[in-house]
Amino acid sequence: MSNQWGSLPPERQQALANGSKRWLEMSPEQQAQARERFSHWQTLPPDQRRALHDRWQRFQALPPREREAVRQNYHRFQQLPPAQRQMLRQQWRNATPEQRAQMVEQARAERARRAEHPQPRGGGRNPPPRFR
Repeated sequence: MSNQWGSLPPERQQALANGSKRWLEMSPEQQAQARERFSHWQTLPPDQRRALHDRWQRFQALPPREREAVRQNYHRFQQLPPAQRQMLRQQWRNATPEQRAQMVEQARAERARRAEHPQPRGGGRNPPPRFR
């Protein structure tokens, strides 16, 4: 590869250098996880790899605020109990494109509502009791 380095475009050289730096900063456990993910990636059929790559590029093209919202939603989803995650996945798979669009719109409206009316730090939905 060293004899090919000079023929790579500068953006590719920078991407490879950044990847190398990230790799060297990883713990052995993180490196093992990365190897496992890469092995899994290699076993995927080309059409699935292409679909995932396209999804990644669409994600990268989002404005920073939307990317952050996607990350937050993903982390919230990961906090749900496995049974609830499975139920939501099944609902999404069974939904028509119109139903999916409606689900997305409802989620956006709920997020906007929460942004306009944030809950108190206590985290509960019920207001504190009022004493007379």
